[in-house]
Amino acid sequence: MSFIGNAIGDVVGGITGAKQQAKAAEAAAGTQAGYAQAGIEEQRRQFDMLTELLRPYVEAGTPALQQQQAFLGLRGAPEQQAAIGALEQSPFFQSAVRQGEEALLQQASATGGLRGGNIQAALAQFRPAMLQQQIAQQYQNLAGLTSLGQQSAAGQGSSGMQTAGSIGELLAQKGAALAGGQLAKGSVARQSYADLQRVANTVGSAMMGGGF
Repeated sequence: MSFIGNAIGDVVGGITGAKQQAKAAEAAAGTQAGYAQAGIEEQRRQFDMLTELLRPYVEAGTPALQQQQAFLGLRGAPEQQAAIGALEQSPFFQSAVRQGEEALLQQASATGGLRGGNIQAALAQFRPAMLQQQIAQQYQNLAGLTSLGQQSAAGQGSSGMQTAGSIGELLAQKGAALAGGQLAKGSVARQSYADLQRVANTVGSAMMGGGF
């Protein structure tokens, strides 16, 4: 009887200790998973902040690219004509043309050629040449914005890939932690069942041998 009592006591003590160990393992797994989740949230927060910082540059690059395409005729003749017309009617272009034409007239007046054919030809050629120059300059200005937007978008994409990789690693850590906790609980259940089975076998053997 004492042997059986000792056996039962050992099993009960083992089960109690195993349960405590399982609870500790589960708590540790929960803590690790919690920190992994916090890391995921911080990664996402940082990426969202970067996206907001780069948003104005990305948004500036898109219409700039569209304007470049319009000047080149890649968006159709109507948009090309509208882009050129808007530039030609802009205050900057009108002011530059007016100043240039006045300078030509003043020079012609000073040299006595105000009514000559040369000044008329020069005036006729000045505006188209000025417009062509301004189109080229405007295209270059837009190219700067397009490049800025492209670089910002690329930086945002690269950061997104890095963030996705980091979050993937943290998710793996979280999954491993939670799985470890579940495995610890399962191990305790299996061990408890085995211990109980051992007690039952011991009691059965004792009864068959007349141990009672």
